[in-house]
Amino acid sequence: MTAEEYLRQAYRLDKLIHSVALEAAELRDAVANISSPKLDEHYDPNRPTDAPFVRVFESVWELEEKVKTNMDKLVRLREQITRSIDSLDNADEQMVLRYRYLHHYTWEQISHELSGDLRTIRRWHKSALSHIAIPENPILI
Repeated sequence: MTAEEYLRQAYRLDKLIHSVALEAAELRDAVANISSPKLDEHYDPNRPTDAPFVRVFESVWELEEKVKTNMDKLVRLREQITRSIDSLDNADEQMVLRYRYLHHYTWEQISHELSGDLRTIRRWHKSALSHIAIPENPILI
């Protein structure tokens, strides 16, 4: 795993969490639109006895648990990435990596924040990637 692949994990995990949370929200909205069961006297032993919304609630709960688990992992990953970035000696390199991988800034935004041209920012980035140490036991997604 390269340094850049390691650092990009936080962005991908953040996007995964957002996607799963969105899916859970859509299911919660769907629960509100489920019709009530019919109360006829017809009995079908092969038909499930649970109300239709029970399965949806279970799906929402599973998705929310997945979000919680991934959020915990994201917090640990970001702490680990922060420690790796803090180990760099050059403050400019640190800031480029922070803006790029922790704050998800574009190159133009980083250039503006650090008052440097894009070429300089990319040079600092390349240098930082060559100096950063990937932890022995990196958190992987």
